[in-house]
Amino acid sequence: MSTKYGELYVVATPIGNLADISFRAIETLKQVDFIAAEDTRHIQMLLNHYGIHNKSIALHQHNEEKASVGLVAKLQEGLSIALVSDAGTPLLSDPGMPLVKMAKDAGVRVVPIPGPCALIAALSAAGLPVTQFVFEGFLPRTSSARKAFFNERLERPITWVFYESSHRILAALQDMAEVLPQNRLIVIAREITKLHETIIKTNLGHALQLVADDANMKKGEFVVIVEGASIDKSELALTAEQEKILKILMAECSIKTAVAMAAEITGARKKLLYQAALDLHAD
Repeated sequence: MSTKYGELYVVATPIGNLADISFRAIETLKQVDFIAAEDTRHIQMLLNHYGIHNKSIALHQHNEEKASVGLVAKLQEGLSIALVSDAGTPLLSDPGMPLVKMAKDAGVRVVPIPGPCALIAALSAAGLPVTQFVFEGFLPRTSSARKAFFNERLERPITWVFYESSHRILAALQDMAEVLPQNRLIVIAREITKLHETIIKTNLGHALQLVADDANMKKGEFVVIVEGASIDKSELALTAEQEKILKILMAECSIKTAVAMAAEITGARKKLLYQAALDLHAD
């Protein structure tokens, strides 16, 4: 006799405007046996608004490992569960990953119920390239760690996105302005779908000034989208002269020393020189 497991539904909920929930999400929240919520008090407001009378269980970052074990047991007993976060799509900088992983590993069917997501909403209205982008979640909390973070992404050629809180948005922009060029385009999206929704596209220097001067621009939840670095095609390959100098140096020095000296002499990027040196050495 086969055992029929219940199903785990990953349900996206509104990020501000309650009207953004889908009909399918409402029906799912009504029909499941339990709702696993990041904050049961917070989700209750949504449930009350739509007349949903269902039991919710707390599943947050402080208890999710232990709570997920019990929830998977309920799924294996044939009960169905909806996973929700405080706002938007679960798992994107929200709790839920242990539950989804355990459920998948146990052979439980996991069903996405798509809907609002601050990341996607901001990208759709940003006016920056979105064919390729990288989502970075929340930034590190200390200034030194943020600057290191920005330095690592200084030359990244694709759009990158991060979340930030009202408490650190100004400090984050100040740190970014010490690393990235002032003319780098960024988009600051705050309070998406809410009454005071603001989406500003400008350069980094102006954005920093706007947030510093306007108290309202330091309130709410933020999505920040950063333009990728422009690529100088001349830097994608060595010139004949740069390669000639590298060859001469390699005849007298180790690869590491030759690359360092060639970079100093020619101004070429070390990464290109190193790859060329490996190719020449292989020959």
